[in-house]
Amino acid sequence: MKKYEPDVIRNAGIFSHGGDGKTSIVEAMLFLAGENTRLGKVDDGTSLMDYEPEEIERKETISSSLACFEWAKNKINFIDTPGDDNFIADAKLCMKVVDGAVIVVSAVDGVKVGTEKVWEYAKELEIPAAIFVNKMDRERADFERTIENIRKSFPEATILVVQLPMGKEESFRGIIDLLAMKAYTYKDDGSGDFEVGAIPDEFASEANAYREKLVETAVEMNDEVMERYLDGQEIKAEEIEGCLKNGVWARKIVPVLCGAATKNIGIQALMDNLVKYLPPPTYKSEVEGLDPKSGEKIARKMASSEPFSAFIFKTITDPFAGKLTLFRVYSGELHPDMTVINVSNGEKERIGQIFWLVGKKQKPAGFVSAGDIAVLAKLKAVGTGDTLCDEKNQIKYEEVALMPPLISFSLHPKAKGDEDKLNMSLARLIEEDKTIRYSRDEQTKEFILSGMGQVHIEVIVEKMKRKFGVEVELKEPKVPYKETIKGTTKVQGKYKKQSGGKGQYGDTWLELAPLPRGEGFEFADKIVGGAIPRQYIPAVEKGIVEAMTQGILAGYPVIDFKVSLYDGSYHDVDSSEMAFKIAASMGFKKGLELCRPTLLEPIMKVEVIVPDENMGDIMGDLNSRRGKIMGVETKGNNQVVKAVVPMAEILKYAPDLRSMTGGRGSFTVEFSHYEEVPAQIAEKIIEAAKKDKEAEK
Repeated sequence: MKKYEPDVIRNAGIFSHGGDGKTSIVEAMLFLAGENTRLGKVDDGTSLMDYEPEEIERKETISSSLACFEWAKNKINFIDTPGDDNFIADAKLCMKVVDGAVIVVSAVDGVKVGTEKVWEYAKELEIPAAIFVNKMDRERADFERTIENIRKSFPEATILVVQLPMGKEESFRGIIDLLAMKAYTYKDDGSGDFEVGAIPDEFASEANAYREKLVETAVEMNDEVMERYLDGQEIKAEEIEGCLKNGVWARKIVPVLCGAATKNIGIQALMDNLVKYLPPPTYKSEVEGLDPKSGEKIARKMASSEPFSAFIFKTITDPFAGKLTLFRVYSGELHPDMTVINVSNGEKERIGQIFWLVGKKQKPAGFVSAGDIAVLAKLKAVGTGDTLCDEKNQIKYEEVALMPPLISFSLHPKAKGDEDKLNMSLARLIEEDKTIRYSRDEQTKEFILSGMGQVHIEVIVEKMKRKFGVEVELKEPKVPYKETIKGTTKVQGKYKKQSGGKGQYGDTWLELAPLPRGEGFEFADKIVGGAIPRQYIPAVEKGIVEAMTQGILAGYPVIDFKVSLYDGSYHDVDSSEMAFKIAASMGFKKGLELCRPTLLEPIMKVEVIVPDENMGDIMGDLNSRRGKIMGVETKGNNQVVKAVVPMAEILKYAPDLRSMTGGRGSFTVEFSHYEEVPAQIAEKIIEAAKKDKEAEK
């Protein structure tokens, strides 16, 4: 098998808002590279990259996919990523393993919110980027307007045009290369074939102006070249290319190219420029990780001669093909029959066949070396974010920090007895999607599925049905209300039963008192003089613990109270642990009625990050949800609103926030504390709980 040295590998990903044409660009690349005999299209379901049934049905990418192919004597590992907000976390995971990003912007719609997010990911992970202005053939396409929009959206970047379109909308027919100062006129049959010629007179003036700006900006990347340029000397095209490359690698320049993916215009030039300007793995001489034992930072050279190490950035589960593990090799080589260790869990893995992917099509790789991306099948115990490495030279690479889930639903299996299948299917799906959370609420007994949005949850449910045969119904989760007391009382709990022979007798005197919020339950034994024998005291506490699981208002657990057992009596023959447990339970329930019982609701700590212009709407909305604003901070161009809000009011906050901010807002939520429910709202909750109990009878 062919060995690819790191300097001829390009690991790149394509990123943008959904619907800007990322997958169509990759399909055109695969056609030009000979990986497909036709131009795959998203709209008619012939795409190689969007092969999952859920993607074909929705006509959008919902999961990243890998395309490995050769171009211009280089090995290209190109990752197509989702742009929908429900799945965009997958894009961030993929950005961890690429060395360059192609950011797509529609010539019709300009920079959209998903594009802003992936731009921020690239900045955070320090990934060199290029921009491709797509859809130049569409109605209302405007290159100048789009460039202005890009510069306004990303003011910190040096946006440098290296290609110009020839025409726009229906008259778009090719591109002008501002380095070569040549025109590329494409056939309109989708073949990608073109003729190279002189720049038409109608575009010459514009091309010269852009060319001058290109050269001025590029030479700033090299002092010696800039000095010659300022002296009036001619700068060769290859020197300008070298300056551009240095600027891109240093993240000081973002080159802009253009085209129309569905007509296969400008895609070959994009591929050529990808090889020319985006860096190989060797642009970073080493990669940083942690020593698994000491936790200290260590570095590993990006070379095949180093001990093996790799990072797993994606897992694909299939009930028939098994588990596929996508990974990037950072050092060393990986061969079949090698044994490596997963430092994330300490498990050893024996390596089987190694291959490359084009969508779901597998190609044998033989072995892989430092800098490359490949796929393994049927590893035992690995997941996304794990590190595989040589057992004697261990290193752990840092996982990507992802946003916590934003919306939750309760799952109700449609078939009785499907709980085990439900647990198994979700465990498998969580292996491939780290943004899924799944748990069982101990109070409500519901299975809770959490994700990044309504569509994300719906896709998970569709996959459960298709891959594992589990059908579920989605419902809004029940709010885990609690009950407590506001007053104190002393009460007797006495259980006496005579039924011939040995009877039952237990007599307790209890004092109930409230505790501060969050203190839970406290039991105090204040028996003196043997009023109740010591062996029965634990039974009294047990009776209260069992009874407190259902309060008297609406059947919710009772919290934040203290019970003191201070007196009682017993019978030498008839007393037993069971009798005292029942007596304590009776006394506790009687005492609740006398202690001003009240309903509590969970209060969540919420942080909402929104653009300045949305602040008024967000503050007003949080107040309408019975929220309390705790503070506001500035974070870049955004405002961070900190608030506490009842859980019942934000169960479906994610779609509402998306609507209010046009998708530009984000939030995190976590449990804070319990608080008393306002009386008028408590009445409705209690009434609804009683109706639910009646319906269950």
